[in-house]
Amino acid sequence: MGRKVSRIVALLIFALLIAPIVFGDGSSLVSTATVEGRLAVFDDAWETIQERYYDPAFHGIDWQAKRTAFRPAAAKAANTQEFYEVLRQMIASLKDAHTRVYSPDEKFDWWNPRFVTVGVTVREIQNVPTVLYVEPGSAAAQSDMQPGDTIVSIDNTPVADLIAQRMRYAGLTDNGNARFRTIATLFDGAAGTTVKVGWTNRQSKQKSTVLLRYWSQRRLGFSNQRKGNIAVLRIDAFTQSVALDFSKTLPSVLQDAEGVVLDLRSNGGGDAEAMADVASLFLEDGTNLGKFADRSGAAFELQTFSKRLWRVPNLLPTKLPLVVLTSENTSSAAEILVAALQVKNRARVIGTETCGCVLAIRNRHALPDGGVLDVSEFDYRTAGGVRLEGVGVRPDKTVSLTRADIYARRDPAMDLAKRMLD
Repeated sequence: MGRKVSRIVALLIFALLIAPIVFGDGSSLVSTATVEGRLAVFDDAWETIQERYYDPAFHGIDWQAKRTAFRPAAAKAANTQEFYEVLRQMIASLKDAHTRVYSPDEKFDWWNPRFVTVGVTVREIQNVPTVLYVEPGSAAAQSDMQPGDTIVSIDNTPVADLIAQRMRYAGLTDNGNARFRTIATLFDGAAGTTVKVGWTNRQSKQKSTVLLRYWSQRRLGFSNQRKGNIAVLRIDAFTQSVALDFSKTLPSVLQDAEGVVLDLRSNGGGDAEAMADVASLFLEDGTNLGKFADRSGAAFELQTFSKRLWRVPNLLPTKLPLVVLTSENTSSAAEILVAALQVKNRARVIGTETCGCVLAIRNRHALPDGGVLDVSEFDYRTAGGVRLEGVGVRPDKTVSLTRADIYARRDPAMDLAKRMLD
């Protein structure tokens, strides 16, 4: 009975995370075009965090002082974009990837992510902001920007200076996670605006171009392929539909396989119940996946429960050798799965240290102007009592990507995983 209750509580909490937000006919929404409207939204956001945040001590941060420091800037903001940037800078001081704010135009749907991009993904490789992906057909691709090229300037500001400025303004220390997030958002800005990007290519030639920011949408799901006798499974996020499709597909994918690579390098987390269902395909029924607790001490546990896997008959956890791939992008529920597999000695973990972003929200808060605020209301600890927030999961074998790997289209972590399973 206890397991059933805890799972129902968990399901409610994480279902609320994606529940639609209803704003009525919009007649009562305030406008951030006025000082009064901006302050109303600012105060509502600050007070909601004050009341709900999982840590009433705010990690030692003086939250009242943050209100005093950022409120005047919010009042003076020239437009909605500038106003929300002030809110984000204040929230960034919490150093918490789950507490975040979206303007009315953004209205982020986690399950169907819509975001502003220039068609380029940047990560820090060998201590340098490096192009990891260029969208085919984009202006960036037409400018001959290539994965492996290094970013040297943005709007004529040296990129090192810009990174330092943004981290200093947000009050962030130069640790791995904060720096990772700062570099990943270097091109952020409003859709329809432009950014001048300077970069160095493989031949050390400096180039520059102006790129337009535009809306794009990403489809989350999973994919599978066979590399000889190895089954490679990639999961982008944990949703109920992904978990069901994954469980239905797994038996045929694993037929005659001698090992499994589970690629979670692009997995930002998702529904904890869906993650528990995926975990049930690799761990025994009733395995403790850890505990969430709010500021009052109210808590619930996650467990594997193979019978929860809907209409998939006779589906038992696979015993095949397993290797899990991780990166700094591996976040939230994905980190919980990695930690459980590692602690139970069910898998070898290869790649880089995970995000260390393992908090949860109860529901999404509607701001007075139609914006959305997410607040971390639950902390998490593993079954062994280890807190992953700000720490992450360390791989058994660290394998880092180099610029030479990117240019040569090599995947050293995947190559090692295959060798370990052969």
